[in-house]
Amino acid sequence: MSEFPGWHGTTIVAVRRGGEVVVAGDGQVSLGQTVIKGSARKVRRLSPGGYDVVAGFAGSTADAFTLLERLEAKLEATPGQLARASVELAKDWRTDKYLQKLEAMLIVSDGRDMFVITGAGDVLEPEHDVAAIGSGGNFALAAARGLMATEMSAEDVARRAMAIAADICVYTNGKLTVEKISA
Repeated sequence: MSEFPGWHGTTIVAVRRGGEVVVAGDGQVSLGQTVIKGSARKVRRLSPGGYDVVAGFAGSTADAFTLLERLEAKLEATPGQLARASVELAKDWRTDKYLQKLEAMLIVSDGRDMFVITGAGDVLEPEHDVAAIGSGGNFALAAARGLMATEMSAEDVARRAMAIAADICVYTNGKLTVEKISA
């Protein structure tokens, strides 16, 4: 009996430039070698208590939605404090037996701060104003870092980096969801 091939896919990139953060994600969801869906929405805007946060997720969709709900609850408890809410989520994720089994990663931004949150308890503030996660994340990250040397806007850098990742990674497509948020 062969092993379940597992879900693959997702590339999320976040770029901070000129007082705004742009988070872009592709739409492909794959099961093994089969594209299951090409237009998934993996970048979302959260607005707990009128405080806007943009989040992109990679990994299991159900797990990511669970984490996004938890993040929203943390943001409602600590309005305007993305760093604190992110650390609280990471602590819960690392210590709660149910949450420990979740397989996803998040990039979150309120326009000022930008963090990568992992199930290992990490809340990472990326260097160079660029972050990327997912199967094509390294491709998008490398492309975006190179494009930061240009005068392109944050959105243009994110879109071009995603296009480059989609050309290289078979688990990434060019159907993007893009959200912008200003500081």
